Amino acid sequence: MANLKVGLVSPEREIWSGEARMVVAQTIEGSLGILPGHAPVLGVLLDGSVVKIEPAAGGEPIVAMVGSGFFSVAADEVSVLAEQAELGDEIDVPEARRALENALAAEGEDATPERRARARLRAAGIEA
Repeated sequence: MANLKVGLVSPEREIWSGEARMVVAQTIEGSLGILPGHAPVLGVLLDGSVVKIEPAAGGEPIVAMVGSGFFSVAADEVSVLAEQAELGDEIDVPEARRALENALAAEGEDATPERRARARLRAAGIEA
């Protein structure tokens, strides 16, 4: 079976790259699952969402929190270009919980800090 060539990058670094069976990303228009053979597409990532990558070699899925950005699919290549990205297993959970508490206490009109804090916890495997 064919695989996808996937790259997840932020301005700071390459977060993950490799072969994958599937990629799931949340866009501003809804969740999108990408399998080999998918039609070309360009999408806008939902700020404060989670990207899930199923590695071709098997094992645990790669889960990352992403800030705003874009992804593209063309010829079985998926590029995820995020303003901010963090792998779930790299997230400092106590710090992410504090960030969520601070965002909830702020009660501002900008929901981005709360969405990002919740996404960080989800990426770390904790329901928020």
